[in-house]
Amino acid sequence: PDSRRGLMSSLIRARPRLLASLLALTGLVTACGNEVTAPAPGGAVPVTVVTLEPTTVTLRRELPGRVTPYMVAEVRPQVSGIVAERLFTEGSVVEAGQPLYQLDDARYRADYESAKAALAGARARLNSARLYAERAAELIKINAISRQDHDNAVAALQQAEADVAAANAALNSARVTLDYARIVAPISGGIGRSAVTKGALVTTDQDQMLTKIQQYDPIYVDVTQSSAELLELRKELAAGKIESAGELPVTILLEDGSRHAHQGRLAFAELNVDPSTGQYVSRVIVPNPDYMLLPGMYVRAVLSTGVRPNALLVPQQGVSRNSKGESTAMVVGADGNAELRTLQVSRTIDDRWLVESGLAAGDRVIIEGLQKIRPGVPVQATEAGSEPAAPVSDPPPR
Repeated sequence: PDSRRGLMSSLIRARPRLLASLLALTGLVTACGNEVTAPAPGGAVPVTVVTLEPTTVTLRRELPGRVTPYMVAEVRPQVSGIVAERLFTEGSVVEAGQPLYQLDDARYRADYESAKAALAGARARLNSARLYAERAAELIKINAISRQDHDNAVAALQQAEADVAAANAALNSARVTLDYARIVAPISGGIGRSAVTKGALVTTDQDQMLTKIQQYDPIYVDVTQSSAELLELRKELAAGKIESAGELPVTILLEDGSRHAHQGRLAFAELNVDPSTGQYVSRVIVPNPDYMLLPGMYVRAVLSTGVRPNALLVPQQGVSRNSKGESTAMVVGADGNAELRTLQVSRTIDDRWLVESGLAAGDRVIIEGLQKIRPGVPVQATEAGSEPAAPVSDPPPR
């Protein structure tokens, strides 16, 4: 008990010294904190600014799109027959005029030979009628034959000529029918799987297609855009706020976000709006030599909608929103103090906002040091990308 009472007495006597040490330590920490956050000489807070300069920018819009083939040909038979042979490899690339199927053409070849023989007979009769007409023309001069016989000879010649023309047309028809028995590719492109095999019966104008060919180079990308955006764009063009983008290239973004190696161009925009979605379709034609784009693929197209002259762009880190949802920015006023501006911004261009109102060329927008200032506070501005100015020391006391 005596030892405990001695220990308590020692602690009570040491309390004033402990309190003094704690107060001294608190003052040291406070002094260190004041030294770190102390403002620049003269009371101005150092900030980084960007001076706004008007520039010409191209307004772009990223839109969803679907890849569609440039041309599509559904191959169907034009004559009936049995498939004798398939002459292409499924999933390959074929050229226009390349044979795809060979039908059994024995009957069509016989009809062709018959038409050829009929033409030969008609030509023989024509030759005989021509000779008779020539003799009749000589005999009529000396009145050796009657006028009736001469007219009959002339008519027989004309009939023989008509028979030759008809036989020639029949031969051409038989040749066409025979050629149809060998089905060829109507266009160049990638060919799909075959719906029939060797030995299948196909008929003229059947509903089922034999195969399908799609042209991939070039290829179309159909993009959709809101009709409201189209109206806004036309109003801005009419008001002179923006200029037409002309034939600027279109960038295609693939499903993984990478860029297609070849840029496209806008082919046309439809003149009607889908009543169910309120959107219209624009078609972009894109070179596709390596077949990177395939029909049905989902992509995104970056289109140039117009050119804005004298545009003001503000870095995004310099723009914030107040409790009302309005866009605001801090600028350096003419008196060197921070000044709050309410802005109207329309869209982002890379990492900057396009300003519609609230700022003017030459304004210095604060982009760094915003947490240390408020409206009316004097600031020491340093242009972004430049070396900060050396602080000016206070004059020595006299």
